[in-house]
Amino acid sequence: MSQARIKPLSEDDYLAFEAASALKHEFVGARVYAMAGASANHNRIAGNLYAKLLGSAPSDCQVFISDMKLRADAGASYYYPDVMAACDPQDHDPYFRANPCLLVEVLSPATEAIDRREKLIAYQKLSSLREYLIMAQDVMRIELYRRLNAREWSLETLGADDVLTLDCIAISAPVAEFYRGVDFSLPR
Repeated sequence: MSQARIKPLSEDDYLAFEAASALKHEFVGARVYAMAGASANHNRIAGNLYAKLLGSAPSDCQVFISDMKLRADAGASYYYPDVMAACDPQDHDPYFRANPCLLVEVLSPATEAIDRREKLIAYQKLSSLREYLIMAQDVMRIELYRRLNAREWSLETLGADDVLTLDCIAISAPVAEFYRGVDFSLPR
């Protein structure tokens, strides 16, 4: 029995492939992974946060939702965070950002393990990153990872009665505001 060898892609090959593709793909370890669609609740949560950040962002910061790539691990990985904020004026590639101060992932059953392990590790290596949010979509719960120094992070878990306060783009709002319009009776 013969086996086909799968040739790893280079960063440049991935970027060329992705520019010509009608679908979104993440790039990890020289491999390409197709992105699945998201639920209505997933989109509502990401959209609520995006709107709040966009309305509060200073003119030197940019806020993106789901279609802007994040370059991580010196180009060894590219992800599509659900929401991203970048305030570095030198970080201006038209197709990706490499120096975000805030990254957000809304959990789904297919991606939860990746968001909590692989992405958490990759994201925390970004020296520009100050905050990483993991937002549940089946309950009002936000996990806020906040950089304390070059190697240490704090974790705060917020519930329905708490207030989310961010530093990257200065906002402070009740957690419930980000879950406005979410139907918790729907499957994830």
